[in-house]
Amino acid sequence: MNEDVVPRPSLNAHADVDVAIVGGGFTGLWTARELLRRDPTLRVLVIEKSVCGFGASGRNGGWASALYPQSPTAVRDAYGAEAAAHLRRTLERAVEDLGAAAAADGIDADFVRGGTLVFARGEVQASRLRAEVDELRASGVTDVLWLDEAEARERGAATHVRGALFTPHCARLHPAKLVRGLARAVERAGATIVEETAVTRIVGGDAHRRATVVTTNGSVHARYVVRATEGYTPTLPGERRTVVPLYSLMIATEPLPHSFWDEVGLRNFETFADGRHLVIYGQRTADDRIAFGGRGAPYHFGSTVEARFDQSAKVFSLLETTLRELFPSLAGSITHRWGGPLAMPRDHEPAVRLDRDTGLASVGGYTGDGVVLSRVAASAMADLIVDPETETEFTRLPFVQHRSRPWEYEPLRWAGINAGLGAATWADHHERRHDTPSRASRWVERLMG
Repeated sequence: MNEDVVPRPSLNAHADVDVAIVGGGFTGLWTARELLRRDPTLRVLVIEKSVCGFGASGRNGGWASALYPQSPTAVRDAYGAEAAAHLRRTLERAVEDLGAAAAADGIDADFVRGGTLVFARGEVQASRLRAEVDELRASGVTDVLWLDEAEARERGAATHVRGALFTPHCARLHPAKLVRGLARAVERAGATIVEETAVTRIVGGDAHRRATVVTTNGSVHARYVVRATEGYTPTLPGERRTVVPLYSLMIATEPLPHSFWDEVGLRNFETFADGRHLVIYGQRTADDRIAFGGRGAPYHFGSTVEARFDQSAKVFSLLETTLRELFPSLAGSITHRWGGPLAMPRDHEPAVRLDRDTGLASVGGYTGDGVVLSRVAASAMADLIVDPETETEFTRLPFVQHRSRPWEYEPLRWAGINAGLGAATWADHHERRHDTPSRASRWVERLMG
């Protein structure tokens, strides 16, 4: 993105508003947008510690997908078939709706709905992905396809492909363009954004006082305070066990020649992954690079979030090795490397919560699936605030007013999460070498959602 990011002014005085939103990423900005679309008279203030999009919203893999961090079976078992079907339909519609919303706000975020290819690279992955297609079909999904080897290679010529799962419910986009454009659109709609303003405490209200956001620059009083801090949530007092910050890292190549794309495919700008346990994800960008990322960075003791964790030479090297193994004809160099934390709740369920007595609200917990899910969750929050007496398509989603149980105390969560990451790495190595199921696979799938 060729835009110099100049921070907006910070908070410079105490303020009193209708809704204060802590966090200037997708969740906070979509919440502001949807609130003002429902009630343009609201006084909305977005408070950002750095600049809008500094966190995962500006650094993610650019998948605008209908993915949800729990399987269809788990959602159906927990909430029932009707709620599961409603969630699926809402997320599928939301992919196109996001593109339409960006266009309506004049945001060119390189949005192209090409779907997602999940390659089966070996018979074990093929078996697992065919079972996933069967599970989706059983839950009422008819447009997710299993592609045989020839069909898969026609769309994307990765190595060792035995087939692929294809879903149309994903678009490629440039996340930083989207989040920065969204911030401008929110300001045009009437919201105020303050940046470089660190929040030190959020205090609930009662019958005698309004909810309060305490910052290093002053306090903000509001009828409602919406916490939209995602992977940075553990840095706030009392939130250390609410979510764990998992680090996901990315690399990007230089622009690649037409000859490479003629060989590899991805002609419709399909996003891509494969069926391994330790998640990888990639996209063909508007300027013909590959932006490619994955999990594997360790969880840091005490849910610690520090800027130095955004970089890991070991993980960057593994990502490059994996990408070149997927596409051996890739001769271009790696020009960009970055990373950051995402938020994983204990039960892998996102949540939209509002307590009318205290005025405190929170939205988030997407476990890496937040580009579209953040807009859906923000719409639910806006409906809860503006029209509390009316049930809407968003407020009856199963994660609204959901509460995840806290993560375990240390050192249990440090040991458990890093053991899970190690087991996923070991299982993938075993399957890659032997093309037989790993004994650790089932445990990894349960632990990592």
